[in-house]
Order: sequence, then C-alpha cells, then structure tokens
Amino acid sequence: MQNWITKRHAMRKSPAGKFPRRHLALAASTLIALGLALLLLPGENAEAKRTAIPLDLELTPSRVSTAPEVAPVVAEQAWKEIPVKNGDSLSAIFSRADLSPQDLHELLSSSTKAKALNKIRPGQKLSFKISDDGQLDAMSFQIDKLNSIVFERGVTGFTTTKMTETPEIRQRVASATITSSLYRAAQDAGVSQGIIMELANIFGGVLDFVYDVRKDDYFIVIYEELYLNGELLSSGQILAAQYFNRGKSFEAYRYINKQGEVDYFSEAGESMRKAFLRAPLDFTRISSGFNPKRLHPVFKTVRPHRGVDYAAPRGTPVYAAGDGRVADAGYSKANGNYVFIKHGEAYMTKYLHLHKRAVSKGDRVRQRETIGWVGSTGYATGPHLHYEFLLNGVHRNPATIVKQLPAPKKVAAGAMPEFKAQIAGMQLQLRTYAAQRNYTGVDAG
Repeated sequence: MQNWITKRHAMRKSPAGKFPRRHLALAASTLIALGLALLLLPGENAEAKRTAIPLDLELTPSRVSTAPEVAPVVAEQAWKEIPVKNGDSLSAIFSRADLSPQDLHELLSSSTKAKALNKIRPGQKLSFKISDDGQLDAMSFQIDKLNSIVFERGVTGFTTTKMTETPEIRQRVASATITSSLYRAAQDAGVSQGIIMELANIFGGVLDFVYDVRKDDYFIVIYEELYLNGELLSSGQILAAQYFNRGKSFEAYRYINKQGEVDYFSEAGESMRKAFLRAPLDFTRISSGFNPKRLHPVFKTVRPHRGVDYAAPRGTPVYAAGDGRVADAGYSKANGNYVFIKHGEAYMTKYLHLHKRAVSKGDRVRQRETIGWVGSTGYATGPHLHYEFLLNGVHRNPATIVKQLPAPKKVAAGAMPEFKAQIAGMQLQLRTYAAQRNYTGVDAG
C-alpha cells in the first residue's frame, strides 16, 4: 500500500503529471506535425540552386524578351540597262530583256508620252526593273543626258513621270586670230561647230566672211557651256562677242526684252540681225560674181549672170536670206531644184541648182532657216548655189544691195536704260579680254 502511495505522489510532482492524458496526446501530435513540416522546408543550398536558374529559360509570358524585332533585309531590285543599237526596234529590245509582248502592249497604251518610245535612236538607253516572276515593274527611257521618262506599274496600270536634270552653266571665253578663215581659227581655239555657226550668224548682217575677212582679224566670244556631273554636255548661248576687222571693232550683246524676246544688238542698241543675210550659206568661195556680160561656162556664149555663185560641197545647208513666204519651189531643166522666196512686196530671192529642197510652195520661212542643200542639178558644172536678189522685179548684186537696205530695228528708247544695265557686265569682260590680248599678244582661251 505504501509503495502505491509513493508512486502516485511522484507522478504528481513531475511536470507531465500536471496535465490530463488527452492533453499530452494532443501536444505530442502537434510536435510530430511541426517536425514533419520542418523536414519538408528546403534548406539553404536548395534555395541557392533554385534562384540560380536563368530567367530567360523560364516560359512565363512576362519573362519574354522585349527587344525590337529586326526586319529581314530585302535587296532592292536592280535596273537592267539596255542601250539602243543600230536597227533596234522596241519589240527587239523587250525580247532582249526577256519581257513579253503583253508587257510592251501595256506600256505603249499607258499614256501619250509612251509614243516617244516609237522614236528611239541609237545611243539612247532603256532601263528595266523586272520582278522575280519576270513581269515588268518599271522602265526608264533616257531621251538624252538631261531628260528621261519613267514608267512604273501601279494598281491600274503604268504611271508616267518626266524626269529632267538641271545642268550646271559655266561661262567660257575664247579668242583667235584669223589666218585663213573664221571656221579654221575658231576650231583651232577649241570652239564648237555650233558656236562657230552662231558667231557667223550674229555678224552675218555686218560682215561678209568671204569679202570682208582679212588675215590678222581676230575675235573674242563669251558663251555658255552646259555640264552635268562634271561632264561637258554641249555649248549654250553666246552672251557677247567682238570681231576686229581691218581696224574696226564690231560688238554684239545678247539681250532679252520684257516680252522674253531674244536678239543680239550692238552697243548702241542696233540689232545685229539685218533684213537679209550677206550670204545665204556657209560657203568655201565665190566661183562667179554678178556680171551682166559673163561667158556662160556650159553654152560658151555671153549671157548675163544675174546672181552670185557660191562654191560649196554638195549637201551644204542653204538658208533663207530673210523672213518671207516660198513663192515657188520645184525643178526645171535649167535651174535644177530651185526655191523662190518673196519678202514682202518689194523683195525676192532665188536659190538654184539645189541637191534637195526642204520647203514647198506657200511655206512660211524665217531668216537662216534651212530651205535646201547645195547640189549641181540643172545646168551646173559642179556643186554650187546660184543666188539671185531682186528689188521690185529688177536683179541687183547680192553682194552690194544689202548695204542699201533699210536700217535694222533698234532697242526702244524707253528700254535703253534696261538694255545698258543688262549688257554692262559683258561689256566690261570683252574690254578686259581685248586689253589683255593686245598687251600680251596671245589669244585668250
């Protein structure tokens, strides 16, 4: 009995003995659950391994890279250039470019500007842009170095655009001393044929380049040259020129009036363009002058020669001596191919033995317009132009009658201040170059 009492007393004194049995069971269960939870939590090393996974490998949408997408590079279509050769047709060029007749038809029917393609010439260029499936996307037609037409395929067909390059304009000065002819001297100075012809045209009303020209005459000309990308394309307009003949100076200045009309005038404002040219062509020599008692070279009889014969190579252009209307043009056994021009009521000029005629009866012509070409048709022993000048129906000597004709037109009195201001710069340049040439004895170039 004593032992049982002792044991019960000991249980009351221990801490566990203070709680009921069911409380102890509950506490034990809680401790077991907490232990299991601690076992399931990842340790320090496990956390380190988890956070070491790169972010860009996660598939969460918010983790996708936001860098801009780079579009694939598409090569621009290259132009395929095909030059126009002798004998080429548009269909032949399209065939050479591997394009179909359908492409050609669509292009030609696209606009009225496409009609220019029917006049292609050797030396011009056609460039094509062709799609991967062989269809024509665009074509460029180079008319000349400054102008081209571009055709581009659109939704409803081809659109047409005219493209024009603007050339750079530079001034050039040239001068030369005459040793044999104006043409040879200018050519030796590097002056283009077009400028030489224009120079002769400007002074053609005051100088006869066969009768009047003398050795040691000299000229100075200021003119434009047109450049594109550093390449000389062509000569432009003559701005001013001076010709020294037997101690006398002739000056000509380009002048544009308020109406936009362009002409060449002397320093005093007198037009260099006379009513008639001194000679209606650029000729080699006078083979026979005006002579009422000349021995005819074919019939060997004395017959009056009522005109002037100008010897020149076959094909040399013949110009209208003045403005007028073609009164007659045709062929006769004696005259060969001929042209007669009526200039108002009082004057008529006649041109005989032409190789070909460029005008017909009734045509209006302007001074220095080509009316035919030198030949030897009719009663002629060789290529030359027979030229006659009639005043009120009477033959006059063409070499002297022009000096008796009415004075040329002048700049209007009210426009003289503007004229003087417009030519002042050219005057200064001409005089500077003339002084330099006279001082050094060397032609400016």
